[in-house]
Formats: sequence, structure tokens, C-alpha cells
Amino acid sequence: MPVYSMTGYASAQSDAAESTTETHAGPRLGLELRAVNSRFLDLAFRLPDELRSAEPALRDLLSSKLKRGKIEVRATLLAQDDGGVPTPTPALLQRLNAVQDSVQSWLPEARSLSVADVLRLASNASGSSEPQKDLSAGLLKLTQQAVKELLASREREGARLVKSLVDRIEQLKALAQQAQPLVPELVEQQRQRFLDRWQEALKTGQGHGAAPNAEAAQDRAMSEATAFAIRIDVAEELTRLAAHLEELLQLLKKGGDIGKRLDFVIQELHREANTLGSKSALLELSKISVDMKVLIEQMREQVQNIE
Repeated sequence: MPVYSMTGYASAQSDAAESTTETHAGPRLGLELRAVNSRFLDLAFRLPDELRSAEPALRDLLSSKLKRGKIEVRATLLAQDDGGVPTPTPALLQRLNAVQDSVQSWLPEARSLSVADVLRLASNASGSSEPQKDLSAGLLKLTQQAVKELLASREREGARLVKSLVDRIEQLKALAQQAQPLVPELVEQQRQRFLDRWQEALKTGQGHGAAPNAEAAQDRAMSEATAFAIRIDVAEELTRLAAHLEELLQLLKKGGDIGKRLDFVIQELHREANTLGSKSALLELSKISVDMKVLIEQMREQVQNIE
């Protein structure tokens, strides 16, 4: 399954032919979908009054297609190319003429309809309930089209995020490989340092007539070296870090709704990198820990955008 980003944009507009009804040339519809990251699915609608009735249907449609993200739905009514001037149909003109004749037969002094009157009445006719139903149906059709475009946009962005995350996972693996041999080398150096110190103590004691037990001194040096090795050992942290990195790769390969799971694994990675730094007894190991935390923080920011 693909990995989807929560960030995306899509827009759609109705054709002029779709906005023309039997009695008038209605307005065209414009729709924009803007998506950013969010912990849950958060839908915000910006609709003109003429389209408010379509909001429940739009909410159901978007909820069935999207899982997470803050989605702003903005719909607009666009004027036709004629500048918004309605074009009365012959049927409407015939009806207005009949009504005018009927009124003037009863009220001879009533003035005839002007062009402005006819256009105003034609515009009022365009606001009937039937065209509004057509607008709502057209808006749903546009939304379906825009959602497909939004999903395609989020899928493309998700693929880029996956590529970036995989690249950083490989960098973290390389840093872990650099850290692995450092601790045994340090333990061996420290063990030799303890032995040298006790051998020096033995020589000093013998020079002053003392007879310390050489075997006991060596055992003491080895015990201190062992305690030091346990204190700075990061093998467990490196093992868990490798396991978390492998789990990240498996999740990215699986795809789907993985954003929250990725975020949890990233938190575990950060914990291991922190422990690695706190146990560090070498400048090189401290530097590796810092480099790891920088990469993990970059991954955390990217994971926040994955659905």
C-alpha cells in the first residue's frame, strides 16, 4: 500500500455546460481542498450560503476517503463569461409578456416592463430551488474529482517522505556501526590502565618493604575494569536501536495508515540515542550520539506529515 502525506492541495471547476439549466445560465462552481497535518481528521468548510445544505454530504464523502489531516474545503460561485448578466429564455420572455398584458388589461396606466425589469426577473428566476439542487449535485461531483487529485498529490508527497526517511535510516545504521567497536576498545584501554596502575602500586609497595599480594591486586584491577565496562556498555542500546530501525523499514514497506505507529517508534529511537549519549565515555561516541539525535529529529518532523 502507498504511504500518504497529510499535506496536499487540489482544485476543480465546473464547465460552463454543466452550469446551464433549462431556464437560465447559472454560475460555475469552484472548489479548493487544502490539507495540512493533524492528529485527527479535522474538516473545515468555507461555503457560500447557496451551498450550505451540501455540507453534510460533503462531510460524509471526505470522511470516507481521508483518515487524518486538517482539510479546508472552500467552494465559490463563479460568474459566467457574460459578466453575470442573465440571458432570459424565450419561454420566460413569453410568460413575462403574457403577465404584462394581463396586468395592463386591468390597470391601463401600469407602465410596460423595461429591459432592467426583465433582467432582474430573469435573475430572480435563477434563484429558484431547482437550480440550487443542481448546484449541490454539481458540488458533490466536483468534490469527488478534487479528492482524487488530493489523494494523488498526497501519495506523491508520501513517496518523497518515504525516500527521505529510508535515507536517514541508512545513515543511522552507519553511525551505529561506527559506535559498535568503540566501546570494546575503550574497555581494553581502561583495563590496561588499571593493570598498569596496580603494577605501579606493587613496585612502590615492594620498595617500602611491603609485600602486597600480586594476584589479589590483579583481581582487583580486573574487577574495576569489569565494573567500568558494565557502566559504559551500550551494546543493548545499539541492539534495540537496530531493531527499531528495522521496524521502521518494515512499516514504510507495508504502507497504509502508519503515521501514529511511526511516531511511536521514532520516540523509542530518540530514547536509545539519549541513553547512548549519557553512557558515552569517549568524545567520538558523544559525537555519534549527537549526530543520531539530529537525524532522528529530522525524521520526527517528516513523520508528523504521514497519514
